[in-house]
Amino acid sequence: MKFKPFPEIKTERLLLRKIELSDCEVILFLRSDKTVTKFIERPENRRTKNISDAIKFIKELNEYIETNKSITWGITLKNDPNIIIGTICLWNFSKNNKIAEVGYDLDPKFHKKGIMNEALKMIIDFGFKELKLEKIEAFTHNKNENSKRLLEKNGFYLIKNRKDLDNESNIIFELENANS
Repeated sequence: MKFKPFPEIKTERLLLRKIELSDCEVILFLRSDKTVTKFIERPENRRTKNISDAIKFIKELNEYIETNKSITWGITLKNDPNIIIGTICLWNFSKNNKIAEVGYDLDPKFHKKGIMNEALKMIIDFGFKELKLEKIEAFTHNKNENSKRLLEKNGFYLIKNRKDLDNESNIIFELENANS
């Protein structure tokens, strides 16, 4: 699995691109805004409280790309590629690189516009076709109705008997690659 060169992804409306240090202010917002993080429970050491934390986090994301541990895209509108409005990632890969977890966030100003649905479709496609994943998982808070709807709309199904050992508020969805 190689993430170099970085795979930019374009959709009808979106450009999914690499997150740069110059994106630190929006990353701080996405990782600290009360609406965006309402259903995300992060341990204290993983919280982003200031620009310095945001820069450190971006460096970490880019290091993970370099070492093929995970890949995170900044979601931008195609006509304004300099401004990230959300992020989406494939991470937490299984040892055999056949299963990955998807994660995402979006600026609330862009909710209910189909943006995350459009981005998620492309990342599922990338994961299954380019990375040859057999399964993509999504951990989401049991009260996050928007996320649950998004996942179900994209073919994910709830795994009722599986628990997130790190967060009892989470429920787990899966999507299997029909071609694997």
